[in-house]
Amino acid sequence: MTYQAISVATQDGVTTMTLNRPERMNALSGQMIKEVVGVLEAARQGNGTRVIVLTGAGRAFCGGADLKDLGGPAGLLPHNSAESKRQGLRLGVYPLIHGIRNCEVPVIAMVNGAAAAGGCDLALACDIRIGSEHTRFMESFARIGLFPGTGGCWFLPRMVGSSKAAEMIFTGDPIGAQEAYQWGLLSQLVPHQELLDRTMTLARRIADGPPIALRLAKMVMQKSMDMNLETSLELAAASESITLTSEDHQEGLTAFLEKREAKFRGL
Repeated sequence: MTYQAISVATQDGVTTMTLNRPERMNALSGQMIKEVVGVLEAARQGNGTRVIVLTGAGRAFCGGADLKDLGGPAGLLPHNSAESKRQGLRLGVYPLIHGIRNCEVPVIAMVNGAAAAGGCDLALACDIRIGSEHTRFMESFARIGLFPGTGGCWFLPRMVGSSKAAEMIFTGDPIGAQEAYQWGLLSQLVPHQELLDRTMTLARRIADGPPIALRLAKMVMQKSMDMNLETSLELAAASESITLTSEDHQEGLTAFLEKREAKFRGL
């Protein structure tokens, strides 16, 4: 498949998507969103991808929506009325966030540089974030009279607490890599020259894991955020009954007893 706004490469079950508009800080466009959502949907439907890595070309991860033509004919929100812009977000932008959350395979954000506004929310939507000293998170919406309408108001309080989330959202100030790591926005903070290798090492390790169990784990973790413990345990019991009767579980047990690496096939 030919891509205009991203590049895609797959090896050993790991699909790497690179937002490829470096001259525009990888700003989100309608074409870019369409292409990313297409890759996510293909993985969800089962194309052999076990892990997705999302990153940006050049010095930025993603600078958010392309403000240069945001309201233009080719922009993300081309109409003037409030209702039309609401529909533009729901139909043109939110499929990107839903696509990541609903994709059954783990999605890792390799945050190679600035993640601002919608680009920040894009990174937050991913399951894991790995960064370097070049990483910056910035909910910069307030600087142009907006607020995080692409998921930041949901993700941030759950990740860093309400006070820190409010500070980031109300000020629009950037959060550096060390703070992001201390606050839990990054699961790993590595030297920039090691960012690719360390991210791919983790991605391959996850890709070698049991696909059914990992898909169910992602689903249960997400749904449990809005459940009480009892309901979460009921969902876990239903899900674990699937893994307990899988061939992967039998392979895992056999490999453990034989003291060898398991070879999971997603069956």
